[in-house]
Amino acid sequence: MTSAGARALPSWLSPVWLVLGAIVSVQVGAAFAKSLFVLTAPTAVAWLRMAVAALVFWVFARPRLRGRTWVEWRVVLGYGVALATMNWAIYQSFARIPIGLAVTIEFLGPLAVALIGSRRARDLLWVALAAIGVILLGVFPATVDWIGIGFALLAGAAWAGYIVLSGPTGRYWEGVTGVSVGSLVGALVFLVPGVLAGGASMWSWPVLGLAAAVGVLSSVIPYGLEMVARRSIPAGVFGILMSLEPAVAALAALVVLGEQLSVVEIVAMACVIVASVGSTRALAKAPAPN
Repeated sequence: MTSAGARALPSWLSPVWLVLGAIVSVQVGAAFAKSLFVLTAPTAVAWLRMAVAALVFWVFARPRLRGRTWVEWRVVLGYGVALATMNWAIYQSFARIPIGLAVTIEFLGPLAVALIGSRRARDLLWVALAAIGVILLGVFPATVDWIGIGFALLAGAAWAGYIVLSGPTGRYWEGVTGVSVGSLVGALVFLVPGVLAGGASMWSWPVLGLAAAVGVLSSVIPYGLEMVARRSIPAGVFGILMSLEPAVAALAALVVLGEQLSVVEIVAMACVIVASVGSTRALAKAPAPN
C-alpha cells in the first residue's frame, strides 16, 4: 500500500486506532497464551506462536532468497533471533509473574534504546523515574519472583535488539519479507526446545487451536496494523501510544485471567509509562542533528 493508499483509509480508521488495535491484539494474545500454560509448557507455546506466524507470513509474503548478500542474511538472522528470544523470554516471565508486571519490566528495553545517546541532562529525569519504578518492585521482596523478573529483563534486552535491527531489516528486505524470514528463523531456532518441552501435550486440538489464535493475535495482526500505521503516523505519536503497552497488558490479564496487581506494582508501572511518554515527547521535540 502506498502513502496515498494510507490517506485513503476511512476517517474513523486513523493510524492512531490502528496502533491501539495492534497493542490490544498483542496483549490479549499474551493473556490467552498464558492460559495455555496449564496445558503445555511456555516454551512450547512460544514455539507454536512463532510457527503459526511464520506460516502465515510465508504464505502471504514469500521473500526472494536468491542473490542475497551476507550482510542482508546477517541482519535478518540477528533480527529473527532477537524476535524469537523476546517471545520465548517473555513467556517464561509470564509463567512466573503477572503479565502487566512482566511487560512493564520488558519495556525498559525500548526505553533504553530511546534514551541511549542522549546528551541532555533533562533526559536523566526519565532514566531516574524508570529506575524508581524498578526499585519499587523490591519493596516487598517476599512477593517478587526474581527469576520471572530476570526473564522479563532478558525479553527487554531482546526487544532492544529487535528495535535496533528492524531498521536495517526493513531496508534490506522489502515489504514484510524481513518479518517472514525473521519469523521462520525464530521458529527454527526454538523448534527442538519447543517440541521437547511440549511433548505430546502440545499436539492436542485445544492447544493447537488456541496457539493458532495466539499467533494471529500476537504476531500477524499487530505487525500488519503497525506496518500500515507507520506509513502515516509521526514517530513521536507512535512512541507515546506504544508506551501504553504495560497498562493494556495489565488490563488484558485482569479481564482474561483475573490477574490483579498490588498498589506498589501499579505505581511502578506508572513510573515506567510516564518515563516512556516523557522520553518520547522529548526526543520528538529535539532538533534534528546538523
